[in-house]
Amino acid sequence: MSALDALVRPALVRIAAPGDGYDPHGDRYWGSGFFIAPGWVLTCAHVVAKGGSAVWRHERAVGLSWQDRAATGEVVLAEPRPERPGRDLTHWDFPDLALVRVPEARDVSCVRLSERPPVITKPIPVSLHGWSRQTGRVGIRQAVGEAHAVDGGALLLRWTLPVEGLSGGPVVDLARGTVIGLNKGRGRDEGAAVPITALRALHDAPGGEILHQVMRDHDRHHLGRYRSLAGAPDWTRAQIRLRPPTTQGVGPGRRVHLYGRLAELPPPAGPGEVMHLVDEVKRRVLHDDFQSVLEADPRTWREGVGLLHELRDPAQEAQQDLGLDAVFLYAALVARHVTARHGDSPALRSLARWTGDEAVEAHPAIRQEIARLLASGPDAASAVRESRARADVLVEIDTPHYGTRFPWRIKLLFDGRTISPLHHDDHGVERDRLEETLRGPLADALSHGDSGEHLAAVEAVLPLDLFDLPVDAWRLTPDDELLGPYALTLGQQRTVVIRHAGRRAGPPSHEWLKRWRAAEHGPLRAVPLRAEVAAAGTDAHAPHLRRETPRQSFARLLDAEEGAVPVYCGRVGADEGRRAMAAALAAGHPLALWRTGTHPHEDCADFHERANRLLAEAGRAGGLHRPVRTLRIRAGDDEADPGERSADAWAEHLAVLTDPPDRPPHAPPLQGPLLLGEEAAP
Repeated sequence: MSALDALVRPALVRIAAPGDGYDPHGDRYWGSGFFIAPGWVLTCAHVVAKGGSAVWRHERAVGLSWQDRAATGEVVLAEPRPERPGRDLTHWDFPDLALVRVPEARDVSCVRLSERPPVITKPIPVSLHGWSRQTGRVGIRQAVGEAHAVDGGALLLRWTLPVEGLSGGPVVDLARGTVIGLNKGRGRDEGAAVPITALRALHDAPGGEILHQVMRDHDRHHLGRYRSLAGAPDWTRAQIRLRPPTTQGVGPGRRVHLYGRLAELPPPAGPGEVMHLVDEVKRRVLHDDFQSVLEADPRTWREGVGLLHELRDPAQEAQQDLGLDAVFLYAALVARHVTARHGDSPALRSLARWTGDEAVEAHPAIRQEIARLLASGPDAASAVRESRARADVLVEIDTPHYGTRFPWRIKLLFDGRTISPLHHDDHGVERDRLEETLRGPLADALSHGDSGEHLAAVEAVLPLDLFDLPVDAWRLTPDDELLGPYALTLGQQRTVVIRHAGRRAGPPSHEWLKRWRAAEHGPLRAVPLRAEVAAAGTDAHAPHLRRETPRQSFARLLDAEEGAVPVYCGRVGADEGRRAMAAALAAGHPLALWRTGTHPHEDCADFHERANRLLAEAGRAGGLHRPVRTLRIRAGDDEADPGERSADAWAEHLAVLTDPPDRPPHAPPLQGPLLLGEEAAP
């Protein structure tokens, strides 16, 4: 056996029906698994599914055996899983993972999990491990091959295929000495494995917060084995032996110490909190304007280290390894960030002391920055950039290319200029399914944009026909919780604004630029989006009034003073409201207020008066967000006193156009609406 094979074998678990003993012919054999932490086995969901409905009812219905021991386990997390316990799935999509709790298995050997997504620029030598009954008797099998690509969530294997029964067993990166995947299945010419980073999908499942404890126990286990005086083989020393002696950066020994200390901290609230600090490190170590367009999805502090410990500057021909500077600066930022959020603790002091001691090899400027971050007082506070959301979220919806299906895209928007695509569907969905379809992708994007208590804004870039789409009233889940994290609508929880997709066909007009500068500084005041004018030839003392034409609206709104904000008490996605909004957009107005729901127009005077008061109190464009959010919360309170509800009813279904001329996307949509109410040629 190789050194890595000798480490894998004690962690392998044979999964079968409960009570089958060792059954050498495997009549009740299901598949393979492996310990990732004391008391926790990872395998494929389709392996444990052979146990039927009892598995999905959280019963201890999974038989496990390893070395000379046996126990029964309970499936705590699995993705995918049948909607009903008695119904099996005919096809097991990725991630095809199941986490099994085995309380009796405390003194066990555990594999070492990779902390980074597999990036395959050239084939990686790997070994496949597990139990199999291919020869007629159940036994441990091993094969060597290559991981040659990542495609559609699958890690593709070549030169070896998982044999029957290996499903759920580990795939080991032979160059780095870590488990990078699980055997899933085989095709005609290649095998497929589940990348170990697919564990992130379990984080998002109900009860997924238990994974923080599992990964904490994983890192504690390996730090304990590395520190042990017993002299037994361990994964960290195996990794050190595999590492070329000339390699720079933070080696396995330092990383296992760092991971052990990070494991003692409160976990991050989401991937945005980790990526916010990773971005800060890259801007400091690489250059100030650095922003990766490829988005990672870390759920633990350790995964931030995985994104940094082999950092190189792509602009440098020599490809200098910057990992050592990056990792120690990241550790200091984590310590400072967690202290600010949760207060001081022995675990944080341990991390700070270790980081300060180990960072002696870092660049002198980085060492000074680390010292400021780890110090207390005003110097430390000035070393941290002002807190804010990591990114905002763009929801782009196009006019249907064909039929009635709306194509959509969801992206992250960094600093109002750099875009990172996350999800899209060019085929599109029907209008009445947009909220349901975008709920999951939008929740994922917001988890990347949020940083702690700083929440990402949502900017909906829409064609004029969709301006009445109530994006602010969408919920991230259909659950009707009273005070849970998803009880509030998007607009009650965070800033939600509308932007116009069709006006980005060319450079911004002079009027648009001028009006945005005025809106940024204020003051603001309301002007009617639509107005009435006297019909020609009528009695001057009792004129007959009619709505102004689109060109009359355009002329009036073009002449409106700077800081004027068009306001309308009805809908603007069709008919006269649409033509008036098109005129306002053509006149360069970047701000507007209207209502997306159906309301009697008898209250329009009151709506305009209250909207004008709101704008005056906000003062400028940036001052609108907080009072609008408060109004949305109050207007949506069904249990409030009738008098209070009546006072806030004017703001029900309130929509806000906030459309700066310098914000991407700069390219026009594939099909955009025309201005001034004109119809496109057939």
